Amino acid sequence: MPSPTPAGFLRAAAPGTRVVVRYRIPGGLTDALGELVSADDGECTVRTKRGDVVVDLGAVTAAKEVPPPPRRRSRSD
Repeated sequence: MPSPTPAGFLRAAAPGTRVVVRYRIPGGLTDALGELVSADDGECTVRTKRGDVVVDLGAVTAAKEVPPPPRRRSRSD
């Protein structure tokens, strides 16, 4: 079975899935890492540390699920 396109993966992923999305911007590429808020036929929204990022699915070059962030160590560790 062929793997879905990056846009297809995002449309099929459940909201709340932690994802990284690489997409085209003027002058190159950038990534959005965070929780998938929503995705439809035209765009997806990823909740990053800096806020929600809305990405045009036509600009997406790669997308995948990623594991949860590592736990922060306490100062005494």
